[in-house]
Amino acid sequence: MSRNNKKDKSNGFFYVVKTFFCDERTKFALGIILLIFVLYLFLALLSFFFTGEADQSIVNGSWAKLEDLKGITNWTGVRGAYWAEVMINRWFGVAAFSFLWFPLVLAFRLMGVRLMALWKAFICSSVFVIWFSLFFTFFFSSFFDNSFIKIGGEHGERCITWLNIYVGTPGTFFILLGTGLLFAIFAFSSTLPFIKKLFKKKDNNIDDTDSQIIEVESDEKTKKIGDEIVPPEWIIQEETEEDTNSLVETVAGHNDEEAVVKPVLEADDDAIEIESATPDQEEVSEYNVDNLGLYDPTLELSDYKYPKLELLKEYPQSQAFITKEEQETNQKKIITTLRHYGIGIKKIYETVGPTITLYEIVPDDGVRISKIRNLEADIMLSLAAKGIRIIAPIPGKGTIGIEVPNSSPKIVSMYGIIGSKKYQESTYELPVALGRTITNEVFMFDLCKMPHLLVAGATGQGKSVGLNAVITSLLYKKHPSQLKFVLVDPKKVEFNIYADIEKHFLAKLPDADEPVITDTTKVVQTLNSLCKEMDQRYDLLKLAHVRNIKEYNEKFINRRLNPEKGHKFLPYIVVIVDEFGDLIMTAGKEVEMPIARIAQLARAVGIHMIIATQRPSVNIITGVIKANFPARIAFKVSAAVDSKTILDGSGAQQLVGKGDLLFSQGADFERVQCAFVDTPEVENIVHFIAEQRGYPTAFELPEADVAESDSEVGSVDLTKRDVLFNDAARLVVASQQGSASNIQRKFSIGYNRAGRIVDQLEAAGIIGPYEGSKSRQVLVQTDYELEQILNNL
Repeated sequence: MSRNNKKDKSNGFFYVVKTFFCDERTKFALGIILLIFVLYLFLALLSFFFTGEADQSIVNGSWAKLEDLKGITNWTGVRGAYWAEVMINRWFGVAAFSFLWFPLVLAFRLMGVRLMALWKAFICSSVFVIWFSLFFTFFFSSFFDNSFIKIGGEHGERCITWLNIYVGTPGTFFILLGTGLLFAIFAFSSTLPFIKKLFKKKDNNIDDTDSQIIEVESDEKTKKIGDEIVPPEWIIQEETEEDTNSLVETVAGHNDEEAVVKPVLEADDDAIEIESATPDQEEVSEYNVDNLGLYDPTLELSDYKYPKLELLKEYPQSQAFITKEEQETNQKKIITTLRHYGIGIKKIYETVGPTITLYEIVPDDGVRISKIRNLEADIMLSLAAKGIRIIAPIPGKGTIGIEVPNSSPKIVSMYGIIGSKKYQESTYELPVALGRTITNEVFMFDLCKMPHLLVAGATGQGKSVGLNAVITSLLYKKHPSQLKFVLVDPKKVEFNIYADIEKHFLAKLPDADEPVITDTTKVVQTLNSLCKEMDQRYDLLKLAHVRNIKEYNEKFINRRLNPEKGHKFLPYIVVIVDEFGDLIMTAGKEVEMPIARIAQLARAVGIHMIIATQRPSVNIITGVIKANFPARIAFKVSAAVDSKTILDGSGAQQLVGKGDLLFSQGADFERVQCAFVDTPEVENIVHFIAEQRGYPTAFELPEADVAESDSEVGSVDLTKRDVLFNDAARLVVASQQGSASNIQRKFSIGYNRAGRIVDQLEAAGIIGPYEGSKSRQVLVQTDYELEQILNNL
C-alpha cells in the first residue's frame, strides 16, 4: 500500500505541474515574459550600432566579470552590451537580428496569436542567420575593414575564407546565389512565378488587348486579323471599313465573373467567309493560366466574411470535471466489487473526460475477460451510477475499460471546438468537428473520407443538436462557392432556421418555393435531381480525364478546363435528411433507391449524405442503407437491438444521453461528447451570413426526368378494361367506397385483379388518387353521371 501511495503522490504532483503549464493564463504570462526578453535583445543589438565602439574595449572580458564593469553606454546596460558584442561580432554579424524571429513567433503563439507555424519560423530564422552572415561578409566586409563592426561576424569571416580557399571567389558567389534561390523558392510561393516572368519571352507582335481587335489597312486593301494578313482577293471589293464589325465573345467561368476576349469577323450574308490560313494556330486556346492567372471561385463573393467566433456562446467551466476524492472512491469500489467475486487487480488508473471517466484495469493473470464483463450490473450497483459501459478489452491496449458517468458532467461548447488549434489548422476538405473524446481532445473527421454518415438515436438524446454542430463546423470553414447544402426536414421546424442563407449555401430545385424541403413529393424529386446532377458531374470528370472532384477543381482553377466545353467549378453538396423513418413510411422505395444510388456512386463527384432517424429499426435502416453508410453515429437508444441495428454492436443503450454518442467507422467505437450549439447561436451565425451579399439565386439543381411509369393516369389503357369494370363502377358509386378490398370481396376475385380495376376507375375519373391509409374519394355521386361516363368510354 505504501508503494501505491507514493505512486499516487507522484502522479498527483505531475498532474498539478502539467495542469499549471497547460493553463491558458500560464501560457499567456510566459508569452509576455518571452516578448519582453525579445524586445530587450532587439534594443541591445540596435544600440550596439551607436554605442558599440565605446563599449567594445570594456566588454571583451568574460561573463563572470561583467559585474565590475563601469562606463557602459549601451541602452540595455552591461548584460545587453555583452550579448550585442557576442551575437554581432563574435557570432553572426548583422544577421543576428534574425535570431529574434523564432522567439517572437513563439511569444505570440503562447499569447494566443498565430503568426506562422513554429517549425517554419525556426527554419526561417536559422537559415536567415547562417546565409545572411555569409552574404554580408562576402559583399560588404571590405567596407567595414576599419570599423568596430564585423558585418558578418566571425562565423561569416571563417566560412567565406574557407570557401574562397576551396572553390574560389566565383564559386563562393554561385554557392550563395544558388542556396539563396533554393530557399526562396521553397519558402515563398511567389518566387517561382517571378523567376518565370523574368525569363519569359514576350511576344513582340501582340502588345496589348487592342492588338487582338481587327485592324483594317485601307492603303494596301488587306485585312489584318491578329497575326494573319488576309489577301485582297478573299474580300469583296465593295465592302468598306464601316461594314466590317468586330464581335467580342466572352468565355465565362462560374458565374461569368471573368472573360476572355476572342476576335470574330462578322460579314454580310452575301460575303465570302474568311478562313484562317493556319488552322493549327486557330485551335490554340487563349484560355490558360499564363494569360488569365488562376481561376478564383470566390471572386464573385470576394468580400464574404467567415462567421466570427464571438457569435458562439462560451460556457464557463470549473477546473476539474471530477474531484480527486470521487476518483479514488470509485477506484476503491471497483476493486472491492471485483475482489468479492475473486478477481484481483494489478493496476487501475483513470482518464477523465467531459462526461465520463474511463477506469482502465489490469486484472491478475488467469482471469477470464468474460467474467468481468458479466459483472456490469454489480459494478453499476456498487458505484450507484446511472449506467456504465465495460470495454473488454480496450483495442490496442492490454487493459479492460470501465466507463463511469461523472457526477457533474461538463458542457462541451461549440465555442471551444471551433476555437481549438486542431480545427483552425485542419486541412480537411469538409471538416466536421463533432465534440470531445474521453481524453478531452477535439474529435474531428473529414466528411469526404467517410463519405456518408448515418445518425440515429432516441428522441431528445441530442440528434438535432448533433446535426446543427455538423452544419456549424462546415459553415465556419467553407466559402459559399465551395459548399452547398440540400436540407430535407419532414418535421418542418428543425432546419427552417437556415432558410435565410438560401442565396449563400443552399441548393434547391428551380421551381421550389421553399429552400428547405418539407414536402415528401419534393423530396423524391430532389433526390432524383441529385442523381441527375451526379451523372452530369461524372460526364464532366470523364471529359477532364480525372477521377474525383478534387482533381477536377484543381484542373479548372489552373485554367486547364475550358468553360466553352461545358466545364465549371463544382462545389461540394452535402445532403442532410432528418427523420428518415418518416420518409420511408410515406414514400418507401421511391426515397430509398435514389439514396442508395447516391450513397454508392456520389462520393467521387463531391455529393455526400447525412441521414438521421429516431427509429433505428431494420425496416427503416435496411441492409442497402447500412452497406453504403460505413460511418455511423449512435446517440442513446432504449434497447440493445437498436444499438446493433445502428452500429452492428451493443453499447449505445448504455450511453448517458444529452449528446453522449458512439462514433463508428469500422470495428472500433469512439465515445464522444457532442458539442452543444444552442438555437440563439445558430441564429447569430445565420444572421451574420444572411446580412452579407449573396448570389442572385440559390444553387439550382437540374430538373429530374419523369419516367413514363410515373405519369399517374396516363399509364392505364382504358381500351382494355376488365369485364367487371362496369359492375365495379356501379358498386363503388352505390356504396361510395373506392377500395380494392371492397371490390375483391363483392366479386370474389384476387387482390391483383381488384387493384387493376381500381386503377382503371381512377383513370376514368370515377374515384380519386391513392391517399395512403385513407380510402379513395368517390368523384361520381349519382348513377346518371356514371352512365354518361360509361357511355363515353
